Amino acid sequence: MSPYDHEHSSEHGNGHCNGLSSEHGSGLGNEHGKGLGNGQGSDDGYEHDLERTFAALPPARGRGFAQTWWGRAWLASLEDAALDAAAVKAGRRLARAGAVGAVTVRPGRVTAVVRDPKGAAHRADVLVPELSEEQWVRFLDLAIDQAGHLAALLDGELPSPLIEDAAVSGIDLLPGPGDLDPACDCGTWDHCGHTAALCHQVARLLDADPFALLLMRGRAKDAVLGELYVRSIAPPDEPVQAEAEGVDAAEIWAAADILPPLPAPPGLPEAPGRPPSFDTEAERAPGVDPTALEYLAGRTAEEAHRMLGRALGLSGHGGDDMLMKLTVHQDAVRLGCSGAAPGAVTDRLAEGSGRGHDGLATAIRAWRVGGAAALAVLDEEWQPEGTALARARAALEAAWETTERPSFEPAANRWTVPEERLQLRLGRDGRWWPYREEGGRWVPAGGADPDPATALATVRR
Repeated sequence: MSPYDHEHSSEHGNGHCNGLSSEHGSGLGNEHGKGLGNGQGSDDGYEHDLERTFAALPPARGRGFAQTWWGRAWLASLEDAALDAAAVKAGRRLARAGAVGAVTVRPGRVTAVVRDPKGAAHRADVLVPELSEEQWVRFLDLAIDQAGHLAALLDGELPSPLIEDAAVSGIDLLPGPGDLDPACDCGTWDHCGHTAALCHQVARLLDADPFALLLMRGRAKDAVLGELYVRSIAPPDEPVQAEAEGVDAAEIWAAADILPPLPAPPGLPEAPGRPPSFDTEAERAPGVDPTALEYLAGRTAEEAHRMLGRALGLSGHGGDDMLMKLTVHQDAVRLGCSGAAPGAVTDRLAEGSGRGHDGLATAIRAWRVGGAAALAVLDEEWQPEGTALARARAALEAAWETTERPSFEPAANRWTVPEERLQLRLGRDGRWWPYREEGGRWVPAGGADPDPATALATVRR
């Protein structure tokens, strides 16, 4: 039995609502099981009724709420279900401060009293779908099928491999997206701070006693163990001749013309996925900045979305072939192109790119007009020679009549018009990039063009 809980025997829900009006859920259960019924448990130490009450836990300062993978899966389901991330954070703060009272677990529901920062008490409920009878039969079959699963369960443990095997068979003990349905007397129709606080507290309870999962899904711990014991001592069935695995190759070849076509590839989501919040209020690991990590995760999701669109051949999702060849300093510029970068992240990118804030702003401007190629033109000064120089001169001479040609001052791959404070830069691919002088700094003024007159006209406009 978990050190955090008191187990009781009662009629389903008896005494429950009255107890919810008191401090931290007093009346939901106490040291001797009062408040839930007659307080008499079974001789085998297990609970036979479908209700358990876990005593209120102390504040969770300086630690995460979920240490086990099933506890983290529970919180992930909360984050997927909640439409308001602020409510999840508010609930985490309430739970961390010890505002959640005793938690009662019954099939399909967990309940507790949660006090808000002003001291007002609210009844919070979270509803969880129960497993069907057919799903329970399959779960027990899985448990009895492997000696390791059965031994762990009969020893009072819920092995994680069994939860994984059950999930593969379509039996989800852990909640998935949308499985945690909130209900709170504060009147909020979605997850509020009170139901989110309850979910965070449940994650701690599941860390200590994952058998609470079975009760939420419809079966008490002792009922499951009893059925497993009966199955374990039952005489084996008559052996069944195993059928040969696999399919005859000749049959598959003959049916090749009538098989249905492969399904179409999945479509592109409307927007990149939203990464989880890294604001856990837990102590930071040395050298890890949660704000920067969350920003990096968001940019990674955007890049994955773009790459998938490109792989599907969708317009507007083209990419830069140089992306995988970027240096750390160049990639810092790419990461800085989101306008949502927090100030602390911008400071790190300015330092990481080796450009400072002004230089990073100019580099971001270049990236936005032409990606890695435009950034290379901003940074590189090279001397065209031979064929490259001849082609550049021919392009400049053909672009204007002699009397209309601007007065260029060439230097390396840059042709400057001093009186207009304009410049054309020749890229290594033969395209011309327009630049304008602003505040003593040359900045990109538009995309590249193979015709120098068109590029110059762009910056003049």
